[in-house]
Amino acid sequence: MIVNMELNRWRILIASTLINICVGAVYAFSIFALPLTNVFNATMPEIMMAFTINAAISPIPMILGGKLVDKGGAKTAIILGGSMFGIGFILSGLATAPWMLYITYGLIAGIGQGVVYSATIGNTVKLFPDKRGLGTGIVTAGYGGGTIVIAPIANALITNNGVQSALVTLGIVFLVVILGASFFFQAAPVGYAPKGWTPPVVAGAKKNGVNIPWNEMLKKPIFYVIASLFLIGALSGMMVTSNASVIGQTMFGLSAATAALYVSLYSLSNCLGRVFWGAISDKIGRTKCLMVIYIVIAAMMLTIALSTSVLGFAVAIVGIGLCFGGTMGIFPSIVGEKFGMKYYGVNYGVTFIGYSGAAFFGPRIANSVAAANSGSFTNAFYIALVISLIGFALTFVFKAMENKKSTTTISKIA
Repeated sequence: MIVNMELNRWRILIASTLINICVGAVYAFSIFALPLTNVFNATMPEIMMAFTINAAISPIPMILGGKLVDKGGAKTAIILGGSMFGIGFILSGLATAPWMLYITYGLIAGIGQGVVYSATIGNTVKLFPDKRGLGTGIVTAGYGGGTIVIAPIANALITNNGVQSALVTLGIVFLVVILGASFFFQAAPVGYAPKGWTPPVVAGAKKNGVNIPWNEMLKKPIFYVIASLFLIGALSGMMVTSNASVIGQTMFGLSAATAALYVSLYSLSNCLGRVFWGAISDKIGRTKCLMVIYIVIAAMMLTIALSTSVLGFAVAIVGIGLCFGGTMGIFPSIVGEKFGMKYYGVNYGVTFIGYSGAAFFGPRIANSVAAANSGSFTNAFYIALVISLIGFALTFVFKAMENKKSTTTISKIA
């Protein structure tokens, strides 16, 4: 059933984006890592394990948050997850040993962040059936931009008051902002459609559309193609995300301060890419958009592998950042369109395993190759180039599966 009603969905989108800026601060952990090694007299790998745990568990809270969204509890998910996230930061500032960070930053903040992110995306997809790419692009841009906004604030707090005080202060601020923004947040009504918009009629579509639960989704070959495309699209971005500063310093001779500026440039490109490619995908279709993204990634990987100039490095990281952002902005829409909105929250959480795979393998591939080649990431770039071309080829498989499904449906009708 389609529900046309007056709803200030743009206000909800703004609140969701502001909330995501807060939880996106989880990726600013590198700002805290070095000071924490001094506080705890610990090694960098010991401290970074907190971030690894945070990233590794992401599909679990995504599914939990998605379950709440599917039951109309998106606002509850925001309040619950936001509280856990803020408290996780506060407790991280009160930690006295690295293992405590694994619980506070890794588990508590990690679960809270995933629940919130799942809720903001799931709700936005349902609020913008007419502009899914743009809507999810904007809300995920907030998440990607969290580091840009929070990093300088965190750095100033650490400089003036120390890293533990900074974590406590930020945790309190996150609690206030997220819970405050939740007052402007509203769950999308079931079957919502913006006033004046009528869903396009698709030949052979069921009366109530396609709604496939996660357990049935896992039985469909197209799910594994989508998850693989997600993994491939995010892989190159994760390789660069974790090593951009190191690449700039070791391969292009940048100072640490200058390399940090390029990291910010990459993060900004990541944010803009989510909105840009999301809007483009609304115009030309998700599959064509993915084809272009994979080709651009391959071209940028070739550029950074062959370049010896800072200009080449800048062009490459901007291109890779835009495409990584585009990947994160497009796949929420793909999941909704292929498997329906009724079980969207859980379905996207399950599909997010593709991103988690990229987060796990991307940095490891880059670091392993660099370690085996005297610190040079060049061969890692070539590996990413080949993987991107595989992704480009896989889009044709995806398109063929879509066409086959449409043809089968039309044949049944005939």
